[in-house]
Amino acid sequence: MTPDAHAISTVAQLLSVLDLDSTQARTTEDIFTGSSHPMPSGRIYGGQVLAQSLLAAERTLPEDRAAHSMHGYFLRPGDASQGITIAVDRIHDGRSFSTRRSQAYQNGVPIFSMIASFQDADPGVEHAVPMPDDVPGPEMLLPDEQRVEGLPAGVVRMLSDRAADVRHIDSPLFLPSDDSRVPQQGVWMRMKAPLPDDQRIHRAALAYLSDMTIQESILRAHGLFWGLPGLKVASLDHAMWWHRPARVDEWLLYLQESPNSRGGRGLAQGRIYTETGDLVASVAQEIMVRVPTAE
Repeated sequence: MTPDAHAISTVAQLLSVLDLDSTQARTTEDIFTGSSHPMPSGRIYGGQVLAQSLLAAERTLPEDRAAHSMHGYFLRPGDASQGITIAVDRIHDGRSFSTRRSQAYQNGVPIFSMIASFQDADPGVEHAVPMPDDVPGPEMLLPDEQRVEGLPAGVVRMLSDRAADVRHIDSPLFLPSDDSRVPQQGVWMRMKAPLPDDQRIHRAALAYLSDMTIQESILRAHGLFWGLPGLKVASLDHAMWWHRPARVDEWLLYLQESPNSRGGRGLAQGRIYTETGDLVASVAQEIMVRVPTAE
């Protein structure tokens, strides 16, 4: 990877958002503060608060006790023009596992609540669902920001300013697509410039990326797209399991599928692989999706 100055700048901005400040503990909680990414919608990107909440929890643990799972709920929309405060409750520390609760606040009210579990490295039985062998590699695909014909300038700029290089195997869902209406898709992704070697940063960056595009397996099943007038989509919850270490500045394949949608909600699931086929994480998210009706 030989990033240009703009790519380096976008990743540096992400790292600054993940660089939390800590303040004096209040009762049983550790308090952290951070900044927010500017967003065209004005709302905080969900992956940002996921990553920040995870890093805040990890800051209360030894480096060798790593996150293996998290379960979180998006409670309110966050304001991207404001900073964020994260309170971490040290729920439990055992011989091999620890549990932390992180709550992210703005203006004194919670916008996100998460419980995460952490474990020391342990030996044990091992298996993994293999990566499909018929997936085109990332070098065969164009970055999403080069597949923008017909998009508003603001959307093009937003894609260019992302810290991640994201490449859809099928058509990106910015505009109507002629692809088959199937509840699944694949996306290659990596950060546009190298990250520090700290695995905590890579776990947090993977959480950041895990919220990006996973909703689209639901939209794709019904021929929906992000630019559809009147479409409303909001993440309700997010769960993630880290299986193996990985570098997020190297190519990762994000395979996504939706087993169900009903009642204004849709469920999406994902598996994340290295380019060499190691399964590094699993993801699940439920979203609210409201489709405009013809009058």
